[in-house]
Amino acid sequence: MAALKNSGSYPPFVLGKPRYDQSTFAGRLKHFLNVVDPRTLLTTERQLREAVRLLRDFEEGRTGPEITSKQLWEAQKIKQAIIHPDTGKKIFMPFRMSGFVPFGTITVSAFMLTKLLL
Repeated sequence: MAALKNSGSYPPFVLGKPRYDQSTFAGRLKHFLNVVDPRTLLTTERQLREAVRLLRDFEEGRTGPEITSKQLWEAQKIKQAIIHPDTGKKIFMPFRMSGFVPFGTITVSAFMLTKLLL
């Protein structure tokens, strides 16, 4: 695999592994916040395809030296947020972890209003 450019605060990329240290509370918290990041709901089809392609190229050792760890971590975040790990298919937006708060708020509000109206 090609050597990666240093990406500042990003650790060296390891495919399929979490970016943050899971042996500490702070690392687990950062990982969870990264998983539920609602910005991934705004990812376009093109960005998803590019992320999947970049990770495939990395896995096959076809990335150039211009690719940074930051780019790979962001690509992995996008892929893990949208693609189901077992089926390889896109997860419907409201059922993604990143959609939990935005879509759940609507559902919970509806339940609460129903109780008030009865």
